[in-house]
Amino acid sequence: MRRTGVVTLLGLTLVTASCAAPRTTTPSPIAEPAPLIRTTTPVPTTTPPPAPPCDVTTGACVSLTQHLAWLLRDGKVVRGPVPAGFGPPDQATPAGSFHVVWKDREHTSSVYGTDMPNSVFFAAGGIAFHAGPLDAPSHGCVHLTDTDSAAFFDGLNVGDAVQVR
Repeated sequence: MRRTGVVTLLGLTLVTASCAAPRTTTPSPIAEPAPLIRTTTPVPTTTPPPAPPCDVTTGACVSLTQHLAWLLRDGKVVRGPVPAGFGPPDQATPAGSFHVVWKDREHTSSVYGTDMPNSVFFAAGGIAFHAGPLDAPSHGCVHLTDTDSAAFFDGLNVGDAVQVR
């Protein structure tokens, strides 16, 4: 229902209208906001890297089953675990306890004619840690990435222990 009125003010005639209808209902209450649901973000859990499965305190440890290698100094892991590649069954990487015999930063295999950067020789038959593809079998050597092979070359000294398990 509209209310109208006529008002004269200072010689002007104004017609007023009101849009307000008389209230016949009570206004609905304002709804309360939904309660906040507090969620907690789970704290990510980190699994510690696997420990070297060897008794070496200074030298290198290799796990044939895990395809991993570690560099150790004074009982502490200084690099690793790092991914490692090995020889196939007919040219298997030998398991056992060895010592670093010699090193050659830019070695080329006299048998296979292939480059073996960062070679650290530790077993008979020219078995060494060296840079090589992790997805291709070696001829019994331990393949490491370029960066890891450089770290093993720099971190291992002639006479250091090497265990391959």
